[in-house]
This record gives sequence, C-alpha cells and structure tokens, in this order.
Amino acid sequence: ETISVDQLEWKEFYGDERLRQLIELALNNNRSLRQNALAVESARVQFQITRADTLPTVDAAGSSSALHSDGKTTHAYSATLGISAFELDFFGRLNNLRDQALETYLSYGESLRSMRITLVAEVATAYFTLLADQQSLRLAESTLESQQKSLDLTLKTFDIGTASGLDVATAQTSVDTARADIAIYRTQVAQDLNTLTLLVGQSVEPALVAGSGTHVNDPLAPLIQTIGPVMDAPSELLQRRPDVLAAERTLRAAYADIGAARAARFPSIALTTRVGSSSSQLSDLFGDGSGLWSFIPSVSVPIFDGGSGKATVRASEVGRDAALAEYEYSIQTAFQEVSDALNEQSNMQELLAARQSLLAANEKIYRLTDASYRKGLESSLSVLTAQRAYYTAQQNMIAARFAEASNWVTLYRVLGGGWQP
Repeated sequence: ETISVDQLEWKEFYGDERLRQLIELALNNNRSLRQNALAVESARVQFQITRADTLPTVDAAGSSSALHSDGKTTHAYSATLGISAFELDFFGRLNNLRDQALETYLSYGESLRSMRITLVAEVATAYFTLLADQQSLRLAESTLESQQKSLDLTLKTFDIGTASGLDVATAQTSVDTARADIAIYRTQVAQDLNTLTLLVGQSVEPALVAGSGTHVNDPLAPLIQTIGPVMDAPSELLQRRPDVLAAERTLRAAYADIGAARAARFPSIALTTRVGSSSSQLSDLFGDGSGLWSFIPSVSVPIFDGGSGKATVRASEVGRDAALAEYEYSIQTAFQEVSDALNEQSNMQELLAARQSLLAANEKIYRLTDASYRKGLESSLSVLTAQRAYYTAQQNMIAARFAEASNWVTLYRVLGGGWQP
C-alpha cells in the first residue's frame, strides 16, 4: 500500500527507537529551535497589538476641582465614559496593517515548522553518521589486530631468512595504515557525539549511542533498521512544504503592506466622544439635568510631505516584488531538492548491489590468497595486498549503507515529511 508523506509522521518513519528518543530530546531542548519559537510568540503578540488598533478604546474618567475666589470655594465634579481618538478606517489602512501582522505571524509559524523538519533530519543524519563511523572504527580495530599478527609472523620468518625486508616493510605499512584509520575514526566519533549533543541540547546518554550492535565482520548489516515505507510524491506535497508556505505568507504580508502605504496617503479621520455627567455637588452628580456629552471628529489630510508617501508606497512595492521572487525561488528549490533526492534513490540499489558484489569478490580473493600462502604457493605480499583490498571494500560498503540511509532522510525532509502540527 502506498503511503503519502503528508500522512507519515516522523515517529512512524524512523524505526530505530534510540533515534526516536534523540529526536524527541532535540525537539524539546534545542536552543536554536527555542529561539525561533519565541520569535513566533513575539509575532503573535504583535498581531494582537495591531488587531487592537482596529477597535475603539473605551475609557472612563472622573475628576473633581475646587476654585476659591472672594472667600468662596466652588466645587465641580464630573464622570465620563468615552472613545479616545478612534480612527475610522474608511480607506483600509488599519485593516491592511492587521492583515500584514497576521500573515507575518503565520509566516513565522511556518518557518518554525520548517525548522522542526530540518532539525529532525539533522538529528537522524548525525545519528547515522555516528553509527557509520563507529562501525568503521570497529573494522579498523579488527583489521589492525589481524595486520599486527601478520607483521609479527613476517618478522619471525625474516629472522630465519624466509622473508625479505620488502615483506617486513609492506606488513609494517599495513599496520600503520590501520593505526592511522583508528585515530581518524576515533576523532570522527568524538565529533559526531559533539554534533548530536549540540542538536539535542543536552548530554546524550551512552545507551543511546553505544553503537549499532552490528559485528565488525558483518558490514552488510544496514545502518538504518526500519525506514522509508513506500511513499508517493505528488506535486501538491511541495506546495505544503512549510518553507514554501512561509514564503507565500510573506508575499501576502507584502501585498497588505502596499495597501496600508497607499491608504496612508488618504485623509485620516479620527473620532473622540464623551458622555457622562457633571455637577457642583457630588451627591447630585448623577441626578437629573447633570448630563453632558461631546462629539469631536478630526480630519488629517496629507497635503505636502516632500514625496515621503509616494516613496513609502514604492518601497512597499519593491518589498512585494522581492517577496514574489523569494516565493518563486522557494518553489524552484523544492522541486530541485526532490528531483535530486529521487535521482539518487533511483540509482541507490544499483550502487548497493555493485558494492556488495565487489565486497564478496574481494573477500573471496583474500580467502583464496591466504589459503595459497599457507600452502606456500603465494607470497606474504600477495596476502597483504588482498587483505588491504578487502578492508577497503568493507569500508566502501559501510559508506554505501550510510548513503542509503542519508538519502531516505533527505527524501523525507524535502518532501515535507513530518510537517503536520
């Protein structure tokens, strides 16, 4: 049964329980993700502020005053309820500002979801990189042990005159090569752990990164356990990628900004109203005949601004054009990423088959050469050469398995997998 990416959550896609735990930790603790989440919250609050500007502000006021003149003191009391300088949005300036803030907030939300998808993919890639390097390290350690035994044997035969100095030097070269590989892979494993720690946002428990559990002599074992159910990739999925949606929201915000800039060039009408009561006696403040009201409209007409209003509109239009270019580029990028991942996927099985066949052939050559050497039919140099080729084929097989896992991770990410809230 075909499963669409938009129906497949990352917990269903990744079958390795330890990987799922690492991803969960990263989503909860990653500092960069937390910063973006706070940016979304800030945009949401800004939208609420802008939306509030489209509604009238109602306030209540009370006052008292005393005037002393000619030996007499006169008191005055008042209480009012009114609307202060409420802009009547005849030309849509406030509504456009509200729409701009809304689209900006939604764009931030989509960007956060895109970052979540990227973070999940980065954790998975870092995890598979660590497993591959751990497996390569174990292979190098096993090879060093075998090469050291060969060197020891060669030195003994050299002492009795049955091996040449060339044989000893060749055996030493193989040992030193394995030692250098061990140093390299130990460094890479340590760096992989640091990368995971940064992504997860806390120290990683050893049990989660203790290795793939694959024996060094079984490099064909996949580094990824249960990944990639059958998927379809309709073009509609790309339109639901969070980064594409974020660019679309940004474009909508740019159009709203143009509307606000244009509306700002029209007259602005504000209204201030007051209703209440006043009295010279506090006890009669709300009695008959004490009512008062005021109605104060005001109009502000831009007459000359030195071209500022026109320039503001033009700046908004340039911002709109830039947002449109960004939106188009995001779609083109999405299609390129998917096409690249699918092309790699189409050739992956051929690569794996070739690597596996090459590994089997080199293993057979090494076994036969070693058997002939023990019978005195081959030189130690031939055995060391075959062993080195077999070692290289094993490392290439590990690299191919890692490439397969990375390709699945990339394909899932570029198709917007895990985009659901």
